[in-house]
Amino acid sequence: MCGRVRLSNDYSEIKIRLRFDAEAAAPNLRASWNIPPTGDMLVATYTADGKRISEIMRWGLLPRWAKDVKIGYSTFNARADTVSSKPAFRDAWKKGRRCLVVTNGFYEWRKSDKQPFAIALGNRGAMAFAGLWDEWTPKGGQPMRSCTIVTCAANTLLAPLHERMPVILGAEDWAGWLGEEPVKLAALLALLKPFPAERMTLWKVASAVGNVRNENATLVEPLKA
Repeated sequence: MCGRVRLSNDYSEIKIRLRFDAEAAAPNLRASWNIPPTGDMLVATYTADGKRISEIMRWGLLPRWAKDVKIGYSTFNARADTVSSKPAFRDAWKKGRRCLVVTNGFYEWRKSDKQPFAIALGNRGAMAFAGLWDEWTPKGGQPMRSCTIVTCAANTLLAPLHERMPVILGAEDWAGWLGEEPVKLAALLALLKPFPAERMTLWKVASAVGNVRNENATLVEPLKA
């Protein structure tokens, strides 16, 4: 699963890394080391006129049929094996509303003792999760875009902490997932697999990350023995 992420990179670096359209306006983005569900996420989408752009979306997908933001169950993660059939995500999947949720990494708590770990790519670079997005309009309000992170079975690095992990996509798969290139259904589903453990790293961090009110760069510092 994935229930807490961080995004501290400078947007100019992210724009180059994710290859966003050069003329697209930068979103109103601030660095954050402790983003919880319902928080703002940086998301990459592909527009109808052929541009890869960045947007800010609410983390926790709100399907178009939701009566309000409290739909009765969590939608910040979507299991890979049910993402195309579960009611909350089915419409977004059918409409091809796939996105990349961009972070510097995430946190996971070891089930046996609740010890938190920071998780990142081996190069500490931007991490792109497979995601879905949808647009919801409250009664009398303005349209709101929201997203979910697709999860799969954990790789060998993360399995000692939790049985599931977010689907992390390598740069070679971004275009296919976003729909910039034609991809058959079987190929899309094949992307929803554990990321190679040897391309990731993790380390223990202090329990302060468990409180969403704590928000600073010290949260990601390795825990001293």
